[in-house]
Amino acid sequence: MTFRRYVAIGDSSTEGLEDPDGTGGYRGWTDRLAQQLADAQPEPMEYANLAVRGLRMHEIRDTQLQAALDLAPDLLTVFGGVNDVLARHCDFATIRTDYEAVFGAVRGLGCTVATFTMPDPAAFNPLGGRLRERIYALNAIIRSEADAHGVLVVDFQRYPVAQDPRLWFEDRLHNSPLGHARVADALAWRLGLPGSDDRWSQPLPEAFVRPRPREQLATDLDWAVHHLAPWLGRNLRHIPHGLGISAKRPVPTVVPRSADAPAHREAG
Repeated sequence: MTFRRYVAIGDSSTEGLEDPDGTGGYRGWTDRLAQQLADAQPEPMEYANLAVRGLRMHEIRDTQLQAALDLAPDLLTVFGGVNDVLARHCDFATIRTDYEAVFGAVRGLGCTVATFTMPDPAAFNPLGGRLRERIYALNAIIRSEADAHGVLVVDFQRYPVAQDPRLWFEDRLHNSPLGHARVADALAWRLGLPGSDDRWSQPLPEAFVRPRPREQLATDLDWAVHHLAPWLGRNLRHIPHGLGISAKRPVPTVVPRSADAPAHREAG
């Protein structure tokens, strides 16, 4: 399958936090996936990313869906709902309605749509055990609405490698660069890109060595001071996490093929 235009919508995961691009911005799994798509096909492919960090699912729907539809993509990725889960009150019925609306509208264009679920957060986040049931509820919504609308899903909840702490940034909330690379590879595999495979689902070459209890406690305390406390502070002051942030790539532009991308033969 050849894609003419890829559009990504969502929150900080789609925006690319915490995968620095070396120029002061973020790369992320969407940029990585766009590059794989461009390298895998002979025709040029345009890419736009409308994501903004901190948004809840209804905000993604309200501020990004119509803009994405106006761009007439033939491939769209969407992921959201984690910011809803992290909030004090989480309305799962509204999340379902939002996913249903997004999937329905984009699939109505005949567009290929892809998304994914979250792994068990207890493996990499000190508060993950308390969030597990909410994350699983979000995942169930994503699965059921994706199935109803013919949306492609990578179900990370069912792959143990997604819980590896090395795939997560030190804030225990966003993917590390290695994690973003795995998400991109997983979506490329789910889309059936030439040259993609399921190696992304295999454990990392070296086994993860868990810190001793005292070391883990020190690490968790450092996380609480430098990541959890500032996050809670912004929420208590009702400061939007995406305040002042705009979409990093609102206009579709062609993704240049990598210099080492395989050449494509002309048909005929």
